[in-house]
Amino acid sequence: MKIKNDRKNQADAPCELYFGKEPEELSVLPKAEEMIQAAIQETLNYEDFFAPAEISVTFCDGPYIRKLNAEYRDKDSETDVLSFPIFDQDEEDPVEGEIIPLGDIVLNVDRAAQQAAELGHSTLREMAFLAIHSTLHLLGYDHERSPEDDEDMCRRQRDIIAKIEDKLQNVGETL
Repeated sequence: MKIKNDRKNQADAPCELYFGKEPEELSVLPKAEEMIQAAIQETLNYEDFFAPAEISVTFCDGPYIRKLNAEYRDKDSETDVLSFPIFDQDEEDPVEGEIIPLGDIVLNVDRAAQQAAELGHSTLREMAFLAIHSTLHLLGYDHERSPEDDEDMCRRQRDIIAKIEDKLQNVGETL
């Protein structure tokens, strides 16, 4: 992570999230937005990202994410989550005080539920993990570059999910 601010001199900057559904009638678990907010904020805190930021999160179904995956990644398959970074830290300098648009997260709720059942944990935990994974991508991490990058990203995901397990006990479902 490249953008860091001195924690001692600046309060934690909350991330503004914008939620949507595709299709609009898609059913999403109660408390999913609250859980996603906590997972993303913890990821930003873990990465010492304390600049004002915004992220768009779209909950979707399998056919919608398959279409996006084919269009943007040339992979005609359904996936669990896609990340679309907007801000390129290598090409842009943030303007102090302005909100940094980090990008978009598209989360397949059907696949999250399926993976949660396969792994023996809750759908909310799986959604939290996917939000963490995707936020790390928005911050410039890429597990597909090398085995070392994959290992680094996996370690970060484990650390962050462990941090929010205690925080999210009040969502009514054990993570």
